Amino acid sequence: MRAHPEITRALVTGASAGLGEEYALQLAPRVRKLVLVARREDRLDRLADLLREHHPHCAVATMAADLSRRSQREALVSALEESDFEPDLLVNNAGLGDYGEVVTANWERLEAMMRVNIEALTHLTHALVPGMVRRGHGAVMNVSSLASLMPLPDATVYAATKAYVTSFSEGLRAELRGHGIPVLAVCPGPVKTEFGEVARRSPDDPGMPSPEWFRVPPEQVVAESLAALARDRARVYPGLKTAVAAALITAVPLFILRRLLATRPRASRGD
Repeated sequence: MRAHPEITRALVTGASAGLGEEYALQLAPRVRKLVLVARREDRLDRLADLLREHHPHCAVATMAADLSRRSQREALVSALEESDFEPDLLVNNAGLGDYGEVVTANWERLEAMMRVNIEALTHLTHALVPGMVRRGHGAVMNVSSLASLMPLPDATVYAATKAYVTSFSEGLRAELRGHGIPVLAVCPGPVKTEFGEVARRSPDDPGMPSPEWFRVPPEQVVAESLAALARDRARVYPGLKTAVAAALITAVPLFILRRLLATRPRASRGD
């Protein structure tokens, strides 16, 4: 963050748990104003109280919103415009997952995932970045995934939404370079959060296969992504193992990748 000392106001979506909570914890000592957005208001309030206690210099605002709903996104943007909390740093972290075959998926679940992972991220960026351009400074961090680099059976729609996030981030970065506004795509592999549990369709499902040794702590993901933003990097794969995996995935021809994915552990064939 040292490369952008003018950033004093940050907004984090999906801030009630996991990476979003960790972004809030690591940004609070660095900024003067912090906006936390998520659906679970009780969790937001507890986190805000903790941040205010440990970082009294930082004014913390909470805004409960279901980002899959356009009306609630518009209400969030209006509230920001009417306050002095318009962000210099937008952290598009909110995301949903689903693990299982497309043909057995619940459509409402898939639709909500696409609306949060794609539509909400794009909408908030479109609404808030023009203010950064007018002010002459700002930054955007979009939390994507290692899964954005490949088609992923049983997480087909999720991986496709993250492919959008990574591509969108690269294009936006090129557009905003002339305005001095960096854009970073954060592409973690498996992270030790509740995300995998939430992506399960039932308590009996095994969840996304990710060995414990491959998982990266959220503290490391956030620390490395903030450092990458300060260095004006376009993309970061937090954790050495994740970075190595990304290099291998991008180097392997697609026809070989298809064969490898065919041997990957699969989800249950049922709902």
